[in-house]
Amino acid sequence: MGKIILLLVLSIFLISACAQQRAENPESLVGQGTPVGQISGEPVKSPEPAQGDVKEFKITAKQFQFEPSTIEVNKGDKVRLVITSLDVPHGFAITEYGINKRLEPGIPATIEFTADKQGTFTTFCSVICGAGHRGMKGKIIVH
Repeated sequence: MGKIILLLVLSIFLISACAQQRAENPESLVGQGTPVGQISGEPVKSPEPAQGDVKEFKITAKQFQFEPSTIEVNKGDKVRLVITSLDVPHGFAITEYGINKRLEPGIPATIEFTADKQGTFTTFCSVICGAGHRGMKGKIIVH
């Protein structure tokens, strides 16, 4: 009986210590489960970053689309795209920014740039990936 009570007290102690640590350490949650971008058709603007912050977007590539297909940033933003191909080799290119990256299936590729040109820029697959390759496009809108 004493061992059961001791186990209960220790369990409660451990649970409360973990909960307190999580509440006191909100920066440990940064980047967890907060994707920014388009999921269901409407472009989503990401929150304004603090000076020196990077706007990060997680993008998936699959025959024959990028998801999200549209992202929006402000001129001068530092942008990080983490792109993963889900099926076959693809490419990710933005001509105006001199970006052309090959994407291997299952291996996240990181592209970083400063959005120093205002406008709407087409993103496209730069590796022939099948019959729908020519239609594999998206856009980056820089306000």
